[in-house]
Amino acid sequence: MASEVQVLGRSPASAESVLSAEALAFLERLARRFEPTRQDLLRRRAVRQARFDAGEMPDFLPETASVRREGWRAAATPADLERRWVEITGPVERKMMINALNSGADVFMADFEDSLSPTWENVVSGQANLIDAVRGQISWDSPEGKSYRLNPRVATLLVRPRGWHLAEKHVSVDGQPVSASLFDFGLYVFHNARERIARGTAPYFYLPKMESHLEARLWNDVFVFAQDEIGIPRGTFRATVLVETLPAAFEMDEILYELRDHASGLNAGRWDYLFSAIKTLRERRDLVLPERAQLTMTVPFMRAYTELLVATCHRRGAHAMGGMAPFIPSRKDPEVNEAALAKVRQDKNREAADGFDGTWVAHPGLVEIAREVFEKALAGRANQKERLREDVATTAAMLIDTRVPGGSVSEAGFRNNVNVALQYLNSWLLGNGAAAIFNLMEDVATAEISRSQLWQWIHNGAALSDGRKVTRDLYRQVRGEEMAALGGEATGRLRDAAEILDELVEKPEFTEFLTFPAYRRLE
Repeated sequence: MASEVQVLGRSPASAESVLSAEALAFLERLARRFEPTRQDLLRRRAVRQARFDAGEMPDFLPETASVRREGWRAAATPADLERRWVEITGPVERKMMINALNSGADVFMADFEDSLSPTWENVVSGQANLIDAVRGQISWDSPEGKSYRLNPRVATLLVRPRGWHLAEKHVSVDGQPVSASLFDFGLYVFHNARERIARGTAPYFYLPKMESHLEARLWNDVFVFAQDEIGIPRGTFRATVLVETLPAAFEMDEILYELRDHASGLNAGRWDYLFSAIKTLRERRDLVLPERAQLTMTVPFMRAYTELLVATCHRRGAHAMGGMAPFIPSRKDPEVNEAALAKVRQDKNREAADGFDGTWVAHPGLVEIAREVFEKALAGRANQKERLREDVATTAAMLIDTRVPGGSVSEAGFRNNVNVALQYLNSWLLGNGAAAIFNLMEDVATAEISRSQLWQWIHNGAALSDGRKVTRDLYRQVRGEEMAALGGEATGRLRDAAEILDELVEKPEFTEFLTFPAYRRLE
């Protein structure tokens, strides 16, 4: 078949090295091979969600019971992934990558997904930045003359491509936009797989947003195909899967099994998991969640999810990775710092005590706290995979009972959701996907919680703690007031942000991902 891969739009300066003819041909082969399966899996998602909307509840799959019973193990862990006490995450932006690699964390996850606004400039320059980082050549000089270079010892690099539901509109194959997952993954491995191996490591990945083991099987098939194409042994790649959707919580064993020759663990992606719980159970009036501040990791359904994750991983010899600490240390307010850092320490102590092998932070200033906690808890051991958590007996009912004792929705919580959603969408549309808002590092996941809660409260007739019913009119009033407080429509792209948020919150039908309407407005 004749080549039908096309690059659309004006390409950034770094595109020549990234989008070579050979690299595009590799992307074309990936797309032709796997796009039909991807589309079928997305259709399956929609069919299953329709069943949930009609009253069916998520459950463990009877047809895969043997996978859950049998004693198989995941692939052996590479030496440079044995210790993962602290993992720092951030977008593939040059300065942030250097700071993260130099942060003292064990692992840096370079992110094309929730913390990156996927402008064409950002995704292409991100690939160029990875090429330089893999070769130890990445550097950046600030306008003020400050120089950023890599230390002799840096964090182990993992890469997170975008999820299966997203497309990259600037590249088409046979007239259709290429999968964003295949675009991010394909360019990275094409340019860097052999170089990573030559340097004594390998391409390692975080895989986001999966909803079933069949989606994990697709990733495994992509890994096998890519390794064969590049000419490296099967089983070279390693993947940690973010369990950040409610359906995936019922298929943890199965997801690890499908990726068993490439699997290195699961991660408790807490913020997206909360969003997915809202999305999946959106028609259940009896399971409406309270405001975000009350959705801690100690509420019953979140405890059930995280304990099952640790038990599943350790039974299979894989790492169980804890969730994100999004706090950004402040130089201006010591009291806020002290209170927030105490909460971070408490959270990480809980994770270590539960059996997690490591955790996530969003800022270099939190690396040392997380390291101290896990170093003490593990007594210097690289991990605690020997803790099998045989005491865990998680049922389907425990995973779907999202009722929070004493939960409520205050006016302040309602306003916070509106404000955060507006600020984040504005930042994302301006090209920044990692936005500092109220001393927290917000990304798409937390914006998804904000907008989906607003929809859930209106759609299901929730009431504020003062007795007022949550309505479209109340939303419009608060949104107008919060817009004015942020500077009004003339500020940045707040007008576009408000239009997107109105659509997401007011439509009778739930929009699966906020990035769908937002991406249409992105260059």
